[in-house]
Amino acid sequence: MDFTGIYHRPESEYAFIVDSETMRIRLRTAKDDIERVEIVYGDPYAIRSLKSDWYLKKVPMKKGLSTDLYDYWTISVKEPKHRLAYGFYITDYEGHQALYNDQGIQLNYDENYLKNENNYFRMPFFQTIDMFKAPEWVKHTVWYQIFPERFANGNPNLNPEGTKPWDSTVHPGRQDFFGGDLQGVIDHLDHLVDLGVNGIYFNPIFKAPSNHKYDTEDYFEIDPHFGDKKLFKKLVEEAHKRGIKVMLDAVFNHIGDQSEQWQDVVKNGEQSKYADWFHIHDFPVHYTPTDNFEFADDANYETFDYTPHMPKLNTANPEVQDYLLSIATYWIKEFDIDAWRLDVANEIDHHFWRRFHDETTALKPDFYILGEIWHTSQPWLQGDQFTGVMNYAYTEAIKEHFIEHRISAKQMKNELNRQLMLYSDLADSMMFNVLDSHDTARIKTLAHDDVDLVKQIFAFTFIQPGTPSIYYGTEYGMTGENDPDDRKPMVWDSKLQDHDFYDFMQKLIKVRKSIADDLDVQDLKWENATEEGLIEISFGNLYAVFNTGENEIKVENAKQILIQNKFDGANLASKGFVISKQA
Repeated sequence: MDFTGIYHRPESEYAFIVDSETMRIRLRTAKDDIERVEIVYGDPYAIRSLKSDWYLKKVPMKKGLSTDLYDYWTISVKEPKHRLAYGFYITDYEGHQALYNDQGIQLNYDENYLKNENNYFRMPFFQTIDMFKAPEWVKHTVWYQIFPERFANGNPNLNPEGTKPWDSTVHPGRQDFFGGDLQGVIDHLDHLVDLGVNGIYFNPIFKAPSNHKYDTEDYFEIDPHFGDKKLFKKLVEEAHKRGIKVMLDAVFNHIGDQSEQWQDVVKNGEQSKYADWFHIHDFPVHYTPTDNFEFADDANYETFDYTPHMPKLNTANPEVQDYLLSIATYWIKEFDIDAWRLDVANEIDHHFWRRFHDETTALKPDFYILGEIWHTSQPWLQGDQFTGVMNYAYTEAIKEHFIEHRISAKQMKNELNRQLMLYSDLADSMMFNVLDSHDTARIKTLAHDDVDLVKQIFAFTFIQPGTPSIYYGTEYGMTGENDPDDRKPMVWDSKLQDHDFYDFMQKLIKVRKSIADDLDVQDLKWENATEEGLIEISFGNLYAVFNTGENEIKVENAKQILIQNKFDGANLASKGFVISKQA
């Protein structure tokens, strides 16, 4: 028995409450080392007061997901007193058994030891206030990301000076403007309804000098080139009428250098009332401009990246906290938004995010809080900060297999399972699964314009736990390299649109909505993930098969097909897939 592979941690992704009555428990063991795991559990006080013998009643745990290194065992348990003590009996393939509890691995023990409640792992009480909250509507949402300056020009009277003609075929420069605005979004809400999406994720819409608006000048004003607050209120109302949720982008790590606060620092130096709002090393503030407007490596103040026009806010300062929280709550109270996406969320302190969580969810208990984090995010997903994060690490593994062929199907499975086991099942269901965005090259470009491959990768991503996102224009086959080429104006010219791909996305979205409740991590089973590229996945009676290899494969289990591509009813071609439901 490999003792080094055995691991459990109470009140974590290994032990979490899923509702007021139920606790889900996981145990990790070394890969293919353990034949059987049984759990004993019960009310810790019952051992003494009621002379209960729960500590003798072994209940088998289910072997769930595996990686190349570990197997994970799982079980859901209930306890009428809503408090739990538990331990694990672990048996390897040679018949050796060990007891694993809060005191470690035990090989020798007697009944007196087993009757001591202090030797067991504990959930002292099912405190639902500490439980991770997973708003039900989120897992039923398919998001549509809109970069406002490039989606649609609904009111040319708002165009900034030098606005270029709308052209989805151009390669935009970093400083270009094309006149996209909020009226343009309102004008095309019915397009989103027809497509089937029911959530809009907006890149920043607040007053700022750039086209991307991540250099906020005034958080309480809509950028005048986009419209005004009256128009935005109308947009939210019209979206809600159509069953579409609205998520705004909160840029709270930094502020724009044209903001009132930073300009006061520039003018008044250390005498500025905002001097402590930033991380300034000495006064006056300064940097040396370079040929790249967005780069300077000698600023004497902290910035986002090396961008001198985005000074970093000191969120440990209570005044800054109060200011940012007043913004966060204002747009909920006055405009009824449903979610905040938090830019550069990992560079802001946890203390602030806990306050942010409490104040926003006090206004809307089912509010969705999405952090932009590109790496492992356990500290933010314990239930007291974020609801989910932009799941780049997860979708990168998908692209590494399907598109780049850098890893095999088996290696991808191992990586996806590893990441799923970093978080509770509830958190996994809230992750934001994004294949491309304003920060990455477009998926069709990454796939070298191979439409069948793009269909396959979208189909695979849409059956993953979490909530999927589509970047504007993807439904019509838009392409683009990295920023700024991925921010071309939306293709509204029907002659340039891929209508076949639109039809496919429309159908896939419909399928996703119909299966959203099936995609529970505890029910995920990898039937196959071979070196040759055969991938078979099931969630209960939901079954999906993908051929990422070069040779045709025979499929026998596909019945009641929901959606497929390159499948003749028996044989699945390369880059083909089938998603079906079994009777």
